[in-house]
Amino acid sequence: MAWQRIQIETIDKIGIITINYPPANVLGYQTMKELDEAVEFFLKASEVKVFVITGKGKFFVAGADINELQELTPEKTAEFNGITTHVLGTLTHSPKPVICAINGMAFGGGLELALACDIRIAVEVAKFGFPEINLGLIPGAGGTQRLPRIVGAGRAKELILTGRSIIATEALELGIVEQVVSSEHLMEETLKMARTIAEKSAVAVLAAKRSIMDGIELPLVQALELEQRLFAELLGTEDKVEGVAAFLEKRSPRFKDR
Repeated sequence: MAWQRIQIETIDKIGIITINYPPANVLGYQTMKELDEAVEFFLKASEVKVFVITGKGKFFVAGADINELQELTPEKTAEFNGITTHVLGTLTHSPKPVICAINGMAFGGGLELALACDIRIAVEVAKFGFPEINLGLIPGAGGTQRLPRIVGAGRAKELILTGRSIIATEALELGIVEQVVSSEHLMEETLKMARTIAEKSAVAVLAAKRSIMDGIELPLVQALELEQRLFAELLGTEDKVEGVAAFLEKRSPRFKDR
């Protein structure tokens, strides 16, 4: 497929989506449309078990396209919001784990995109923030909802209401990212983690993600029931039989994802 603002490649069982729209990889309608198509492509690719989203250059994503923002009519706003909601929702509920390799600045919509992924790895020089308040706006693609679920309501209010940016080490302390690495090792470490996950049973990985993502929205009693139900379902899979056999035989499992 030929896209203007993103690139894709597959390494082993890992799909990689790179946002390449210099100088700042801003998110406009065209970028979101191409990103939506790339995500759907990898979701349908049977050989891909994990995929990665990253950016090219000094920016992961600087935020929304301000020039486009100025020209938005109510109709265009609804269309843009619709595709943005669809892309980020698809990432959040993707049956395949999504790792965000944050290669630089992640502001506004860029941070919202990162928060929609399962795991975030950032370079040491990365910066994060929601500057929308400085424009008389608020984050509009999930930032006010996903951030407090990670850092808590108080810290989320402080970051969003002040519009201040934070460096990678503070993002790590707050739990916004799971790992901070040097720029030269970003993709090496990201692919290392992706390969580790890709070696697991896809049905077990999906069950684990569902249990976490769905359970966090439920009262504890119902969440525990969900976990027990998913655990019981896995007991009847071929991969469970293979996993136990491999453990007893002291060898690596050969999962068939069923």
